[in-house]
Order: sequence, then C-alpha cells, then structure tokens
Amino acid sequence: MKKLLVASMVVMLLAGCASSGNKHLQKETEASMQTKIKEGTTTKAEVKAKFGSPDSVNFTDGGKEIWKYTFARAKVSGKAFIPFYGMFNNTVTGTKKELVILFDGDKVSKFSMSESAFSTRSGLASD
Repeated sequence: MKKLLVASMVVMLLAGCASSGNKHLQKETEASMQTKIKEGTTTKAEVKAKFGSPDSVNFTDGGKEIWKYTFARAKVSGKAFIPFYGMFNNTVTGTKKELVILFDGDKVSKFSMSESAFSTRSGLASD
C-alpha cells in the first residue's frame, strides 16, 4: 500500500505545467491591454519596450506592419506518466494568448488581444 501511495505522489509531481512564448503576455488580459496600448498614440518603440521583439512581423498589401506576440501555457495529464496507459491516451490542456498589432507608420493603428483554451489528445488510442 505504501508503494502505491509513493507511486501516486510521483505521478502527481510529474504532471507539471509548461509555457512558451512571450512571458510579458502571461498576466495580460484584454482589459489590461487597453491601458497599455492606445490606438493612434502608442509607437513601435513603446510597444517594443513593453513586450520585447515580436514573434512574427508581416505586412499588409498596403504596406502596413503587423506584429504578433503569443504565449501558451500547457498542462500534461498525470495519466500520461502511468506505464503503458500513457502510450495509449495522453491529454494536454491549456490556454493560448495572442496579441496582434497593426501599425500605420510608427503608430499603432489597431490591435487585438485574444485568449483561448485548447485541448490535445495523443497516443495510440486517440481519435
């Protein structure tokens, strides 16, 4: 019985969280972004000072610049670490945040901040 309890505790400790992307977005929300970015006022330099370099930069057909920042936090199900069971059924859940900023020249023209939940299943028995 003691071995089962120890094994259960080990599995629970192994089921940890992982994050990737721009750490500046970790605690941000749509509401907090409204206070940090002002359309028509905030400059590229100010955005870079607050959030660092963007994850990607694209351009519209009209030549406007689009900066994207992302942050994701994921948690692996503890069941993934159970011998043999983890090979057949593994679930990862989490949230993803994305900040997209459109610049007109040096100033922010528009921006959006979104947050969405995700769930991914993998393994030999996944659909």
